[in-house]
Amino acid sequence: MNIKNDIHSFQDIQYLVNAFYTKVQQDELLAPIFNNVIKDDWPKHLEKMYRFWETLLLDKHTYYGAPFPPHSKLPIGHAHFERWLTLFTETVDYYFVGERAEEAKWRASKMAIIFESKLNYLVKKHNEIQA
Repeated sequence: MNIKNDIHSFQDIQYLVNAFYTKVQQDELLAPIFNNVIKDDWPKHLEKMYRFWETLLLDKHTYYGAPFPPHSKLPIGHAHFERWLTLFTETVDYYFVGERAEEAKWRASKMAIIFESKLNYLVKKHNEIQA
């Protein structure tokens, strides 16, 4: 039986991030993009993601960076964001329950919307310049 708790610690963040990115690395749609960009640098990427989610969910400011720019040049669109969010939500729901688990899903959904919107804006501006 899978007894679920809320996200309370850095270890919970690590567990969530590791489980989620294991799915991403095996996903038919997302794996080629992530694996092409990250290559053999998964430990470094995972460490950055631990710090990112720790900052968002546990109010410990250990992530310093700008999450959008690395995504701005990726060949991704709506289907990728949709799949990313589905995998993230499934992972949270499978392992956790509670206020922070809900916040993680809410923040992920907002991030997907914002990133997709920014990418669409950049494409639009690029097309206007090219015209």
